[in-house]
Amino acid sequence: MMKQFDQSDILALPQRKRAQLINSCSGLKSVNLIGSIDKHRIKNVAIFNSVVHVGSHPPLLGFMLRPTTVPRNTYDNIRENGDFTVNHVHQNMLSQAHQTSAKYDPEVSEFDEVGLRSSFTDRIKSPYVTDSPVKIGCSFKNEYFIKENACRLIIGEIEELIFDENHQFDDGAINIEKSDSVGAIGLDTYVSISVLQRFVYARPEERMQKLNGS
Repeated sequence: MMKQFDQSDILALPQRKRAQLINSCSGLKSVNLIGSIDKHRIKNVAIFNSVVHVGSHPPLLGFMLRPTTVPRNTYDNIRENGDFTVNHVHQNMLSQAHQTSAKYDPEVSEFDEVGLRSSFTDRIKSPYVTDSPVKIGCSFKNEYFIKENACRLIIGEIEELIFDENHQFDDGAINIEKSDSVGAIGLDTYVSISVLQRFVYARPEERMQKLNGS
């Protein structure tokens, strides 16, 4: 039997149960660790399940930041230093990645606290997660305030991209299955990813075709 909720039913749920329901109803999401650094060189890393592709030319991505009515170290660091890193979560770092969701004090480095290694490049000031299979360095470009819930959409331009050269299809796409990157459902459920099928670029006048041997 299918269960049906109207908005009054949803709003009447206990806060945590409502959060779990709404966070999971949109389905599978990417999960990434966002790295940043403050003016005192304290390294911050936090897990996000809202990173999305925005555009390819220029190369842009975005992520949602919750209301800044409480301290948001990631936001403060990005606005202060002008860049951040996006790091895929590998299957072997799940527990450490999830632990970064805890509310640590600003003077505490989540890298040190949860046991994740950090590294830097010459182009980006913010730290990367060393053992992440796909690392993306971004400069801050803009933010858009969402008046309906006081969240912010943060837009970054990709300045560098780091991944294993063997984890790429012939047409350029990254093979997330090979990289052992994980996905997320809701707030606390992580899943492995397997490729079911790839298809050629869809055109109205052409029959759908499977893409093999990429």
